[in-house]
Amino acid sequence: MALTEAIEVPQHDEGAVAQAGHVARRFARVRDAVGRTILGQREVVDQALITLLAGGHGLLIGVPGLAKTRLVETLGTVLGLDWKRIQFTPDLMPADIVGSEVLEEGEGGRRGFRFIQGPVFTQLLMADEINRASPRTQSALLQAMQERYVTIAGQRHDLPTPFHVLATQNPLEHEGTYPLPEAQLDRFLLQIDVNYPDEEAERRMLLATTFGEEAPPQAICTPGDLIEAQHLVRRLPVGEKVVDAVLRLVRAARPDESGDTQLRDLISWGPGPRASQAFMLAVRAKALIEGRFAPSVDDVEALAPAVLRHRMALNFTARAEGTTLSDVIGRLCRTYL
Repeated sequence: MALTEAIEVPQHDEGAVAQAGHVARRFARVRDAVGRTILGQREVVDQALITLLAGGHGLLIGVPGLAKTRLVETLGTVLGLDWKRIQFTPDLMPADIVGSEVLEEGEGGRRGFRFIQGPVFTQLLMADEINRASPRTQSALLQAMQERYVTIAGQRHDLPTPFHVLATQNPLEHEGTYPLPEAQLDRFLLQIDVNYPDEEAERRMLLATTFGEEAPPQAICTPGDLIEAQHLVRRLPVGEKVVDAVLRLVRAARPDESGDTQLRDLISWGPGPRASQAFMLAVRAKALIEGRFAPSVDDVEALAPAVLRHRMALNFTARAEGTTLSDVIGRLCRTYL
């Protein structure tokens, strides 16, 4: 199928545009409900919702105490999802994540194996400090994230629908950690940087959390509503300018394809096709939660850091000169968008 033919199908999907208004209003309420609990982190909340609406997984990076766990718990409650948390530690084993088979003796002394599900069998999984577990344990999550099922003793076990992983990392403490391999990083739709709140937001947080009891979040929608919205995101129209902007940006971030020789000399390796796919889904989801029915090039620019920063690496020369990924991504956006 030609590229133009692939674009024209959603452009004329009038049913998707009509449905988008209803879904956008519902998720505006979700956005506000989460924002009332997670104060001062509007961009983080938006990017987490974009990740879920796009059907992907998110990597939350921030120092302790910035409500990353609270965010996942609140999202699970407001979206009506079953959620579980795994605290990743160096002694965590793959079976602690996916489950294992146990030998049981039944009636008449007959023995057989029974599969006991691990915490990965949930709709929203928080992988807390994922880089503290060994590569062997980290890899147990890789199949689940990509294939939405796990294989135990040669048997396939499907995960619930929907299934999402929101993993966290502490950017400060690296002793005793195992950096995530590039293949696993690429499975995360967005890298969501969680920064300190501004002074006014922190003031509101102090007053809201230390006087009386906080009002617990309430469910706004159901897992079925989320699945409906995810299907809708894939039907929303995307203009050719947005598609061209995505392709220009992603391809320019690859050192062997960039037309900017100065950028080429800074980048060690760049994003693959999953970055383009992530852009196409994420910009639609961003437009939807903001009440728009089609994404723009501005959405591509706004999401460029979250899509690209975990799919690129700078070479030694760039790091020695003090160049950061944010600098490179900013220059890519200014040059190619």
